[in-house]
Amino acid sequence: MKQKETSEKSGPAFLKVRTKNEFPDWASKSELVSFLHHTMKPFNDSMIDIQRALELALDESGKGFVMLLKYQEKLGGALVMLETGMKGFIPENLLLFVSVSPDLRGLGLGKKLIERSLQECKGEVKLHVEYENPAKRLYERIGFTSKYAEMRYTV
Repeated sequence: MKQKETSEKSGPAFLKVRTKNEFPDWASKSELVSFLHHTMKPFNDSMIDIQRALELALDESGKGFVMLLKYQEKLGGALVMLETGMKGFIPENLLLFVSVSPDLRGLGLGKKLIERSLQECKGEVKLHVEYENPAKRLYERIGFTSKYAEMRYTV
């Protein structure tokens, strides 16, 4: 079933996608992978990792969603949210990717995209951001706080 786009007066339109079959003609799944890979530079992930994250978020069990931002009749931004199935130490939601087209930055669209997506979440939302990523300030203004240091062991 196709989701209905929601928009503000003369502003961006948002479309929540919960399955692989709900992508609109103005933003196919493959276009989204490329969009996220290219617009998140230099803090981007590989196209393969983005593809795998989308498969997980949009699988049949409803583990997440994609929020698309349509601006001036094209894909202007996107956010990928994964529902973790957990609560407490691991929040219920993990914000995997968020990006706005470089030519649309500074218009407040990233903030609107994140806030619109947060309205769709039940429970807490976690995200990972590198300290030197300028988007960190935006996340803090929205209300995200740093609670833990991430540590990894790599083989």
